[in-house]
Amino acid sequence: MNGHLSPKPLPSIVDDQLIDAEVDSVPQPAAPIFASRTAQIFTGFSLVLIALNLRPIFSSTSVLLPEIIEQTGLSSFGAGVLTTLPVVCLGVFAPLAPRLAQRIGAERTLLGVLLLLAIGTALRGLGSLPLLFVGTALAGACIATGNVLLPGLVKRDFASRTGMMTGLYTMAMCAGAASAAGLTVPLERMLGGSWSLALGAWAVPAFLVALIWFPHAAFRKVRTKHAGFKVEGLWRDRLAWQITLFMGLQSALAYCVFGWLAPILRERGLDAVTAGVVVSVSIMTQVFTCLLVPSIAVRCKDQRIINITLITLAVTGLLGFLFAPLATVWLWAIVQGMGQGGLIAIAMTIIVLRSGDAHVAAHLSGMAQCIGYILAAAGPLLVGLIHSATGTFAATAILFVALGLGVAIFGWGAGRAAHVKARTIQI
Repeated sequence: MNGHLSPKPLPSIVDDQLIDAEVDSVPQPAAPIFASRTAQIFTGFSLVLIALNLRPIFSSTSVLLPEIIEQTGLSSFGAGVLTTLPVVCLGVFAPLAPRLAQRIGAERTLLGVLLLLAIGTALRGLGSLPLLFVGTALAGACIATGNVLLPGLVKRDFASRTGMMTGLYTMAMCAGAASAAGLTVPLERMLGGSWSLALGAWAVPAFLVALIWFPHAAFRKVRTKHAGFKVEGLWRDRLAWQITLFMGLQSALAYCVFGWLAPILRERGLDAVTAGVVVSVSIMTQVFTCLLVPSIAVRCKDQRIINITLITLAVTGLLGFLFAPLATVWLWAIVQGMGQGGLIAIAMTIIVLRSGDAHVAAHLSGMAQCIGYILAAAGPLLVGLIHSATGTFAATAILFVALGLGVAIFGWGAGRAAHVKARTIQI
């Protein structure tokens, strides 16, 4: 551990075993190699399935937003609030994740996340506007908890495969969003034109993954015991704030895409199904860059040039959606997807790369997602306000460029090859 991360090295047993990012703890003696390897494979597969369920509520709402507005009388401002609400929850509830995991364990916390996510998503299917908001908020709170726990679990259980696992679970997030973007409108038509049933249908995969995860979380012995560690100095560190602002501003762009890209394309003249497919193609492109970028990033001396390249692609794609001929929309879907997917993946990767140990990774993840997602919530809300004030989405180009400049500035700082000056200490 570098000297600036801790005033003195911890005992060697702690250096070897300080791997649980969500609870300040030391593992019990290791299981036999075969059992441990089998458990690791199951854990990795399950984490990918969990990640698959952490984005459908965003893109499923987006593609049906015009129908929701038409059938409920929701205003443009109300639609902005609806798209912003889960992003706000991502920030507000992120700090609770490490505390819950410390109290009941990371695995059991994720089980609760999946069950409550299924309930929140199901509430969105009851056809009530108030329950649509309540269910969206509950689902957002669950997603916030899952977002924070995943990087720490990767750092703990896949320390030698950080790039691969980060790529896989961020790829799964993108795949979940792409599936919801492409399938929600056909689902609505299959379900008799009911936007609410189409939204509620996404509770089914969350519940199925909860069943898969249940034996792992509920019946395994608690593998940790309290060892008395805490992280100090993180909130006073400049690099930690650069990472946080990089996370927040790139997330603002991402949730503008999740929340408003389909309405933007429909206003430009695409029908609902085609707009949903374009969004799905953009997000599916993110799947490939989510898988590729972390593996490249961990091999580079630093990630500054990668960050600048990715934000350039993301903003260029958004401007293409707004102003380029509709015949080129598929090109811009690929360009924007490459940039946005890479940004999501590298933001999560940087949290791990800039951390000295798994405890710092968990707390940095909590900080970046708490402050970052609260900041990110302004993105989709501002898109709604701009559209309400001007009657068109064209003026949102100014917002997208401004957000892009912010991502570039803080991405340059966050991409430096350094560790945050936080330290894990024994108490």
